[in-house]
Amino acid sequence: MSFGVGGGRKSLADLVFERMQRAIKSGAYGSDERLPTEHELAAEFEVSRPIVREALRRLREQGLIYSRQGAGSFVRSIGLKQPLGFGQLENVADLLNCYEFRLTIEPEATAFAAERHRPETLLAVSEALELMRDATNRSSHREDADFQFHLSIALAAENSYFSTAMEALKDHIAVGMRFHGASVKRDATGLARVFAEHNAIFEAIRDRKSDLARELMRDHLSGSRERLFERRRPDPEAGAA
Repeated sequence: MSFGVGGGRKSLADLVFERMQRAIKSGAYGSDERLPTEHELAAEFEVSRPIVREALRRLREQGLIYSRQGAGSFVRSIGLKQPLGFGQLENVADLLNCYEFRLTIEPEATAFAAERHRPETLLAVSEALELMRDATNRSSHREDADFQFHLSIALAAENSYFSTAMEALKDHIAVGMRFHGASVKRDATGLARVFAEHNAIFEAIRDRKSDLARELMRDHLSGSRERLFERRRPDPEAGAA
């Protein structure tokens, strides 16, 4: 199976690693199952053995596989299909708790992304931002691009705990983004204002301003939470007549 030559700025080792990571996490390989040999993987992906070796090294670093002397590489039995589990989002309190949790992890992930991003991980953030820009210009909101922007930042932090938590929370975050998108569209300038927040976060990451990136992400999430829930608060003057 060939990767072709149009895969952006990712190296062949990146592509092999990502394909194998997806296969392992999806359950394509069973727990403690032996992986194909380096020679077999090199033939499957049409790359050299050193590239396969580098991808396997990264999989070991993430704790997805382990090696046995003279026996090869094996998949770890650590609940790979669902690395984290969160119950169904059932009420407003759950949504508030989700925002609270995001406020504890995303600002720090954003600061690390500013410090550690590589050209290809920064490109992923930029591509998600461009999708959001296009939607904003059409007076629309794209929840998928919004989530991809936040997930790409977590991936750029180069710490799999951040990105794994974000992926596990995808359905929960999507609910908040859906309601938030509907809320900001009620304001003529709402979409543009929210896009400007995302753009400022991207620029701080790009320019490696970690403290600013952290602050901007915290302000963005706090602002999103306020915009989403401000209409749910009771009017203090209601019923005062």
